[in-house]
Amino acid sequence: MDIQWYPGHMTKTRRMISDNLKMVDAVCEVLDARIPISSRNYDIFELSKEKPRLIILNRVDLADAEKTKKWAEFYRSCGYHVLETNSKNGSGVSAFPSAIKQLLSEKLESYRQKGQIGRSVRVMICGVPNVGKSSFINRVSGRNIAKAEDRPGVTRDKQWIKVDGGIDLLDTPGMLWPKFDDKRTALNLAFTGAIKDEILDVESLASLLMEVLSERYPESLEDRYKISSDSEEPGYEILERAGKKRGFLISGGEVNTERMAKTLLDEFRAGMLGRITLENTDEADRAPLEKIEFRGMLSE
Repeated sequence: MDIQWYPGHMTKTRRMISDNLKMVDAVCEVLDARIPISSRNYDIFELSKEKPRLIILNRVDLADAEKTKKWAEFYRSCGYHVLETNSKNGSGVSAFPSAIKQLLSEKLESYRQKGQIGRSVRVMICGVPNVGKSSFINRVSGRNIAKAEDRPGVTRDKQWIKVDGGIDLLDTPGMLWPKFDDKRTALNLAFTGAIKDEILDVESLASLLMEVLSERYPESLEDRYKISSDSEEPGYEILERAGKKRGFLISGGEVNTERMAKTLLDEFRAGMLGRITLENTDEADRAPLEKIEFRGMLSE
């Protein structure tokens, strides 16, 4: 699978971010806690590297708790301020204003010395598509002010949002980068829904996800689909067996693998297979990648 998705509005978003950085005091990058490497856009990293930055590991309710803890420690060791959040129930979100004040403590002290007590600070919220930026903003602001859906490409324009604590947020659309050179990154983004399913072969994608899960979380497949997985078994065959267990059959007793593929992706993204993180901290530099063999489905 050669996965590429960079619609025209993302070029516009890159320009928007670049043009508006001079207006903000800090950048808050929202990551998907399940894929803390793949959900980092290095265009955003390069554009914002002169600004104080806060990393938000969002969707921690869907991620492996122990691995999330390690990722938070990793990013703190790199000099970032880090917040762990669940935008669905608001867990961790209330700490955002104090985290921003800590991040911008020198600037706020400068304001106080100039008698500008109460002056707002401006923070840009950015990230790849479908990491929960809009849900996070709605939680922080206490209002349904940003359109939030569980699919990529919903937010198309910037908007300023005032929140308690003297913070003005600049919400920006999700942005990927023009070409995925790393196949693992592209797949992880596709698995978690950051790339539109409409451009993908969902059966091939689900087969690859089956191979990752059988390698890293075989107990999840056993608990959810009542199947054991062999580390040497091709993902399509695992998908077929899961579909048969679910009773997804068509004429002649053939398994409806397309239906099973959509079911797997939907249930994985909803956390119905348990709390799963697809990347470990020892992969942080992507050199070398931890090897997972995609058995017969992915060309080298």
